[in-house]
Amino acid sequence: TERDATSWSKSKLKEVLVGLVVEGEAGRCEISDLKHVEGEASCNSRKGKLIFFYEWNLRLSWRGTVKESGEKHKGSVEIPNLSEENEVDDTEINVSKKKGEGDVLKDLMRTEGTTKVREALRDYLKALKTEFTLGMILPTKAAGQELAAERKLSGNTVQDSVSPHSLDIVGVKIPTVKILMREIFSSPADELYSFFTTKELVQKFSKCPAVIEAEKGGKLQMFDGCVSGEYAELVPSQRIVLKWRCRNWPDEHYATVALNFKDMATETELQLECKGVPVSNEDSTRQCWKKQYFEEIRILLQQSKDNME
Repeated sequence: TERDATSWSKSKLKEVLVGLVVEGEAGRCEISDLKHVEGEASCNSRKGKLIFFYEWNLRLSWRGTVKESGEKHKGSVEIPNLSEENEVDDTEINVSKKKGEGDVLKDLMRTEGTTKVREALRDYLKALKTEFTLGMILPTKAAGQELAAERKLSGNTVQDSVSPHSLDIVGVKIPTVKILMREIFSSPADELYSFFTTKELVQKFSKCPAVIEAEKGGKLQMFDGCVSGEYAELVPSQRIVLKWRCRNWPDEHYATVALNFKDMATETELQLECKGVPVSNEDSTRQCWKKQYFEEIRILLQQSKDNME
């Protein structure tokens, strides 16, 4: 399968680059605009491996203020070839400035600025490989998978001679696994619980529009539709049970996710049990919960803590 990542990439590049601030002895500069974005990106899944292709020619505008004189200057940053053939560190980044004084700012953009732009490009590539591919097959070892699949079928010998018709039955039994995870969050249970039931908070940590109807039978949709399901049980600050699936799972196949919140005064232990995950999606599902949910929620909790202080 191939997924086109071009339009997703354009908005992601804008998100990570525009607004970047560079400060130094000489003054302060900011990337004010992504002037020109030309290129494409895609992700192929072949034999269980993800292969990324991207090629971008970017031009950014920057503006800055000299600390001593208060003079304002503008310039641009050209990135002629960001592609999978070069490491980000070797990617060419050219800084230029409109004519006149203010070379101190150009130097600041050349040194600190270039470093920050490279960091942002790394963030884009990291997101391309995690956020964008959510729900695509992550590499797994086929042999291990088959073993697990056979074990799961409780020792029955797997018949090779399956008649083609028997596969048409709706709800074909597929080999599944149960995932258990435990995470500690430095927040009270009611606050953590709301990250799974409040639309604004879900949209904040998932960085995508979401559908969150936190009531029994209510719908759930996140990460641009990569994850969907419904709420089966809600006990405020204590427990949530979901019917939950990733877009690339077999049609109509859902896992049952139970989230248990154990309140420990200033911290909460979150126990996740995810039953019925297709064997071939075990790793990608685990990564999804770890990276897309838990790590992002932690970042938000830390931010709101910093703001309080």
